[in-house]
Amino acid sequence: MIKFLDLQLINSAYEPEISQALSRVLHSGWYLLGDEVKAFETEYGNFIGSRHCIGVANGLDALRLIMKAYIEIGTMKEGDEIIVPANTYIASILAITDNRLKPVLVEPDINTCNIDPFLIEQKITGRTKGIMIVHLYGQNSMHPEIQRLVEKYDLKLIEDNAQAQGCFYGERRTGSVGHAAGHSFYPGKNLGALGDAGAVTTDDEDLAGVIRALGNYGSRQKYINEYQGLNSRLDEIQAAVLRVKLKYLDADNQHRREVAQFYADHITNASIILPEIQNLKSEIRNYRGHIWHLFVIRTLERDRLQRYLTEHGIQTLIHYPVPPHKQKAYQDMNAISLPITEQIHAEVLSLPISPILAQEEVHFITDTINAY
Repeated sequence: MIKFLDLQLINSAYEPEISQALSRVLHSGWYLLGDEVKAFETEYGNFIGSRHCIGVANGLDALRLIMKAYIEIGTMKEGDEIIVPANTYIASILAITDNRLKPVLVEPDINTCNIDPFLIEQKITGRTKGIMIVHLYGQNSMHPEIQRLVEKYDLKLIEDNAQAQGCFYGERRTGSVGHAAGHSFYPGKNLGALGDAGAVTTDDEDLAGVIRALGNYGSRQKYINEYQGLNSRLDEIQAAVLRVKLKYLDADNQHRREVAQFYADHITNASIILPEIQNLKSEIRNYRGHIWHLFVIRTLERDRLQRYLTEHGIQTLIHYPVPPHKQKAYQDMNAISLPITEQIHAEVLSLPISPILAQEEVHFITDTINAY
């Protein structure tokens, strides 16, 4: 069986450095808010290109804390609207509603699966305070039209960079493009920890200070609480592991691009719709605006194709089978019709892609799909 993502094999590729990092933390006697977290925050902030990086417990908390901090400093208030892609993992929307803000869903571009920038302006009202963009599957979703709208309506631009660590928009890395960005280091991400972990990046010093306090029980000074905060902190073990992997992230992402290039060049089955990059002026392997966290194809026979691939020893996943607005958690949105989003969720299938996927495995997957 070719696993969709072999985390054991991926992590073994960083040995003995990971074991050495774990041992370093174990013998330090300091497990929270220590030197490993401080070092990772500096290194990851420099990598992304942001002045401030705050380690938090997970990617959802990163987004929750950004919204909560904007409310604390008076930029937003309960009932304000945040524009967000309809086609996204539910965490993007949970972060908005958790803060009693209103998500306003915008359809994606059918080809890129990212938010359609030219559908945003019609959804802006006097209550709109921000746009949350999601760099879905690892592909940059920022666009000059979005920047125009942010400036025209004086909106906050929040990036959900959970799937796109190392991706570029022009000469800047995603995660440094907006006013603030949330990052996830869930084990399956391109930069993955050994458990849940996340971070916020921003150039806004005041916002960073509030986020750091909010994630530490609302406290800047021990036992002195300015805010009704959360307990959301990156721990020393995860930070130490992430420091090891960060050094190799660009190289790992490049391997993913090579796999994506092979898939794009050699999958020729007429029933398969391959992922598209708009205005691509070079080969996939040379395009820095996509890090291929996922390689997502579309087909009208998704469930049948998935069964076929499973029977041939190829594990695939669906990202995602049910769109957020059709989930029981959001029954108030269930009646909304978003046909492009619904079409995508009915057709998508994610193929194996990772920095350790062997060339013969990529050949076998491609040949098997073409024989379908």
